[in-house]
Amino acid sequence: MNIQQQFNLKGNEKGYWFISANGRLWLPKGEVPNGRADELGFTNKLAQPIGEWNGQIAWLICDEMKNAMSSIRSLLDRADQSLFNIAGRAVQLAEFYRSHKYCGYCGHEMYISNTEWCCMCDHCKERYYPQISPSIIVAIRQKNKILLAKHVRHNQDNLYTVLAGFTEIGETMETAVEREVFEESRIKIKNIRYVGSQPWPFPNSLMMAYLADYESGEIEVDTNELIEANWYHYTQLPKIPDYGTIARRLIEDTIILCRNYDQYGNG
Repeated sequence: MNIQQQFNLKGNEKGYWFISANGRLWLPKGEVPNGRADELGFTNKLAQPIGEWNGQIAWLICDEMKNAMSSIRSLLDRADQSLFNIAGRAVQLAEFYRSHKYCGYCGHEMYISNTEWCCMCDHCKERYYPQISPSIIVAIRQKNKILLAKHVRHNQDNLYTVLAGFTEIGETMETAVEREVFEESRIKIKNIRYVGSQPWPFPNSLMMAYLADYESGEIEVDTNELIEANWYHYTQLPKIPDYGTIARRLIEDTIILCRNYDQYGNG
């Protein structure tokens, strides 16, 4: 896409408006605002086109509104996943611009490139790009059961999900899957296969999703990461992630495999 530099709005610009600050998005009435800049009170605000959604320009304004600043998680369950993705871009870019006003090498003020997602220093010519952290997420099946864990961060909402973690320097994604599973649960897996990916702007991950089969070992949780982990029959699952998340997709895919095992007794 053509990347354009920030500029002051005249008021006649139209599109969807992604107003972001501090990792949150302005969602009045739970929706991304749509309309003319002057009608929404954005005249003379600094804005940048960051893509398109629903055939209209998606604008980013890095600003804190007085009310209705929300997490973009509320956009996850929408039918069109692209809305969550571009909202994630807005949130991540807003935070990137906030944290890169000055050059980390020479301390001079930086400006936003008009050709790529980049902050540039006129003094030492250093360039800074938004950092994306690759991570893995994996659903593990043993016959007609799936491994689900309650993560420390999910203890209050009693949510159970699949295992996940960040890749490390020098790892392949598949090696990261094996390592994270063993570190968190002490079991070994096999038949690792890629399913898909999901941008996850909490704060800046790209999640690579996998399915795998149990090979050996007894569950022994890493208490720094997990409260508990157990094998659950696919008909007796605890509270699991919402639709729209890659974790939910992995669980749904594993349920199908579990049903096939019960029906055909293989795999």
